[in-house]
Amino acid sequence: MGIPWIVFIMIIFLIGKSIYDFIQYKSFPSPIQMKEGHFSLEIFIALLIVYCITMVGYGLIYFVLSFQGIVLVEHGELREVTIWGSIVHSIYFSGVTLLTIGYGDLAPVGLGRVIAISEALIGYILPAAFVLKVVQISSRDSDK
Repeated sequence: MGIPWIVFIMIIFLIGKSIYDFIQYKSFPSPIQMKEGHFSLEIFIALLIVYCITMVGYGLIYFVLSFQGIVLVEHGELREVTIWGSIVHSIYFSGVTLLTIGYGDLAPVGLGRVIAISEALIGYILPAAFVLKVVQISSRDSDK
């Protein structure tokens, strides 16, 4: 097992752990009572942190895989970029995939397609987890 796969496994573990901790965390403070519902600044900040960890983590996965021949193609053409350019492209692609924007200017090749699908799935699930967490805290507080 080469170093890129070890890095790949470590990044996947970090992303999974941060999402799991966000969903399982039980000691968020009570949400702020608003006119129409509830809002928790702490949960919102935790969600932003999870999004950032996921975006950078997947970006690093795309970057590491670019050394294995799994690359991002720009406008249907394979272009040579510097290492810094590759990092920027990888994190940019990760962001537009995670946030389900999908501009279409970059596209993954090979195994990168499966990885992009898993990242997009996480991008769909995180907002639902955020809403669920706020509802759970609100119902817990109303039971008191």
